[in-house]
Amino acid sequence: MDILQVENVSKAYSSHLALDDVSLSIPEGKVYGLLGPNGAGKTTLIRIINHITAPDKGRVMLDGHVLTEADVANIGYLPEERGLYKKMKVGEQAVFFARLKGLSRADATRELKRWFEKFDITSWWDKKVEELSKGMAQKVQFIVTALHHPRLLIFDEPFSGFDPINAELLKREILTLRDEGATVIFSTHNMSSVEEICDNITLINKSRNILSGNVEELRRKYFGNRYDLTFTGDMSVLTDALCPVADNFSPLEHDGQGRTRISLHVADDAILRDVIAIANNTVTLAGVQESLASMNDIFIRTVNSDRQNG
Repeated sequence: MDILQVENVSKAYSSHLALDDVSLSIPEGKVYGLLGPNGAGKTTLIRIINHITAPDKGRVMLDGHVLTEADVANIGYLPEERGLYKKMKVGEQAVFFARLKGLSRADATRELKRWFEKFDITSWWDKKVEELSKGMAQKVQFIVTALHHPRLLIFDEPFSGFDPINAELLKREILTLRDEGATVIFSTHNMSSVEEICDNITLINKSRNILSGNVEELRRKYFGNRYDLTFTGDMSVLTDALCPVADNFSPLEHDGQGRTRISLHVADDAILRDVIAIANNTVTLAGVQESLASMNDIFIRTVNSDRQNG
């Protein structure tokens, strides 16, 4: 079931067309990645969903009805341009935002203390916001965004400014929110995070939706008949033997147990069974698996193709 549907939405600012007849459907209980180059229209779409601005044409549907201002109370939104009151204490400000979301002071304080402990920032409760690092401030804002358990959460570039350890913490929390029933939309340039946590994506380029789908299905579709082979033996002997049925050999790694893994492209007029038979006769084959395209490759190929066609 789709929780959110964007139907033929267009938005222009002066002479700039920010969104051009964009449509997409967000399934309930999934993590949905909103991708695209800078200036593609992602943030404009997010602002329309949050009723910060209105579309010139089209509509946004929530649970089968036109999304209203009242519905926004059930949306948690973390914008890319974040803002906290620098002179307020961290805990005091977090409670203030939680109260705006409808929590009592007691409930807000109890929930915030739990989240602060989880994010290892309890010691910052009585410090002023201006003392926080960028990453620490983002933790506080993430907590406040998710605190009231909204059904729909929207994060605009949530990993910006985070080191790898804290980015991993944030990914785990996003997946936990999804597993607890929330739907998560996030805009990002971090393609590795898309592969790790996104169920579905939409790619926007030049104000238009140019690609939508399930992440695993898209990676399989774009893999280009490539496979990874893991084996023990002489790689040069193997590649020489495979030349009649495969090409574009790319060494990937050694696994520390004397085995090598390579990626290769099976020729269009060949079949995988032939590749496996030749490999078995040449080296000790340990495994064969599809080499799925990375989201980074799909992003670059799709955007470049759209530019050439445009």
